Amino acid sequence: MTLDEKIGMVRGVGQFSSRCVGNISPPSRSFVVSGTNITIPPLCFNDGPAGIRLGGSNVTGFPPAINVAATFNRSMMYARGVAIGEEFRGKGIHVYLGPAVDIMRNPKAGRGWEGFGPDPYLGGEGAYQTITGVQSVGVSACTKHLGPYNQEHWRYGLDVNVDDRTFRELYWWPFMKSVEANVSALMCAYNQVNGTSSCHNAALIGEEGYLRSEGFQGFVVSDWGATHDSAADNANAGLDMEQPGDYILIGGGVYAGLEAAIDLGEVTEARLNEMVTRILTPWLRLGQDQGFPETNFNAQDPDGTDALNLNVNVRTDAHTALVRQIGSASAVLLKNNRTTTTGTTIRGLPLSKSIKTIAVVGQDAQQLNLDCGGGLNECNDGTMIIGWGSGSNNVEFTVPPIDAITDFVQDFATVSSDITSNDLTGGPAVAEGKDLAIVFANAMSGELGFYNIVDGNEGDRNDLNLWWKGGSLIEDVAAVCNNTVVVIHSVGPVPMSSWNNHPNITAIIYAGAPGEQTGPALIDVLWGAVNPSGRLPFSIDDDEASYGTSIVYGIDPFPVIDYTEGLFLDYRYMDSQDITPVYEFGYGLSYTTFSYSSLSVEASASSASFSFVLTNTGSVEGAEIPQLYLGFPSSAGEPDKVLRGFDNIFLASGEKQTVTVTVSQKEMSIWDVVSQAWVVPSGTFNVYIGASIKDIRLTGTFTI
Repeated sequence: MTLDEKIGMVRGVGQFSSRCVGNISPPSRSFVVSGTNITIPPLCFNDGPAGIRLGGSNVTGFPPAINVAATFNRSMMYARGVAIGEEFRGKGIHVYLGPAVDIMRNPKAGRGWEGFGPDPYLGGEGAYQTITGVQSVGVSACTKHLGPYNQEHWRYGLDVNVDDRTFRELYWWPFMKSVEANVSALMCAYNQVNGTSSCHNAALIGEEGYLRSEGFQGFVVSDWGATHDSAADNANAGLDMEQPGDYILIGGGVYAGLEAAIDLGEVTEARLNEMVTRILTPWLRLGQDQGFPETNFNAQDPDGTDALNLNVNVRTDAHTALVRQIGSASAVLLKNNRTTTTGTTIRGLPLSKSIKTIAVVGQDAQQLNLDCGGGLNECNDGTMIIGWGSGSNNVEFTVPPIDAITDFVQDFATVSSDITSNDLTGGPAVAEGKDLAIVFANAMSGELGFYNIVDGNEGDRNDLNLWWKGGSLIEDVAAVCNNTVVVIHSVGPVPMSSWNNHPNITAIIYAGAPGEQTGPALIDVLWGAVNPSGRLPFSIDDDEASYGTSIVYGIDPFPVIDYTEGLFLDYRYMDSQDITPVYEFGYGLSYTTFSYSSLSVEASASSASFSFVLTNTGSVEGAEIPQLYLGFPSSAGEPDKVLRGFDNIFLASGEKQTVTVTVSQKEMSIWDVVSQAWVVPSGTFNVYIGASIKDIRLTGTFTI
């Protein structure tokens, strides 16, 4: 390649000059390599982590990562990755801008729902399975955002101060698992880390930094407009590609000066060769040089009417079924006070067809706004299936709860509704005297973007509360209907203690952000076609102080945020402070019951294996999510319990199965800042196996 051709490979072309959210300017000629003719196409980069955004019509709106985390099901994580990869490939997208693996440091974090929650182990498993699935069909994955990057307010100027051990054990862990999955690319974040911009941070992305030391062989790309330094500084620090490159808005476009930097000797051509090699390697490794579909959409025309938007249909029945399956598997049953008469449910769940009059209340039950925010989903108008911003997706095929309920019950019940708003008068009036009232409420957040504000929320949530007086609506409906079922759609924790123990509230389902098949997935759980098995991927408490962190708002555009909480996030912090949340991490009920017995432990310094017997002791089939928490030796300075294993076991009524969970050497290790290595601490480890962080059924120990 000529120098200009190489520069074209590393200088991005953004959405305003491309059919994709990001692209490159490849050489205009072909090359013959070992007798093979190779033509490098424009490499299409596109959002988002939960499915195609701005890709025209006929794409699937998958659930975001936070709901996939709630399944605690690696097979579903992988299957979703495959399905997303298939749709990206079908649209001619070479690089999937996902998964997002940012730790949910605070429950109000605007983009917390894009990742897998506050636990690094769960996030690492989600990242690994997603990447493996996406790349299995020949599409590159790009894990983001290497920071840490944990809030939207002041994201362009804030500086995160985080110590080495905390970074390694918490924020780095999902990136480490991404490297293990042979991820093609990683994206650096907007903010600074320990005083240096993420995309100019050799400690993160340089030859001796975290990323390359872990064995990463792909390329590092900037987030769109996240380059704050000179072309020479960025390239020499380890950045391989700048996006978008075609306009300067937030410090972007500096790679326009890369050629001059090379002419001046500030960047060697050997370094440029390395950058181009890292970009081309995954393109070749995944076979994208042979038979990969041409890009067939136009991101500048999201409604699909432009001639460049061929509206190729990448939806399949299998993808739709998978979204519905994940939606029901991620629904967390928080409460169920079931009353039966001669075996038939008259209050609580699962519902029976003996119920004849149903009230559906709350604007979250109605169809969402299908034309909101130019492809960014920047409004909370109707049912909430995903947050807003670049991590959102196409919501065109959303099936809202009201449609699914009305269709399902049409032969045996009548439905009355008050869903155009959260009407504290009309809602209770509709619910009074009904056999069943289903109340919907939600909370939403998203990306700051170009300082976009949604109903007063600048990306991060202003508070934990349900929107539109959702809590008051729930209380008022429960006051007049003795069989009230509450459904919460939310991007994270919301307060519940003012109403969750109300005697007329017979069931609560935390449905999260379930994707386009929200209505059908909910029907499956409500009427018992699916036994709920979702588990909370975070703790739920009313008080933000219970989480030990906060979002920095204020007026300083360059705040320094010290991560003084260290390793203690979410349940780890609550355990350390003896805080009992309203609902704990890993919690979720079932329509059946399970028992745990006969724990055996085999351990050495290189790995540990734990076996036990799991039995379905109830009357219906269902899946249990056994969770393994490890307690390190007291000298290690770790939280009391950390998640180090889980499984998803489906059992028929009365069936039992021996379950084995293995913990690797690294998963038994702590990061030693002196030796700069993972070290298994000597001493006695405690083993906790159960149905949640607070519901421990078996305990054991082993000594190293």
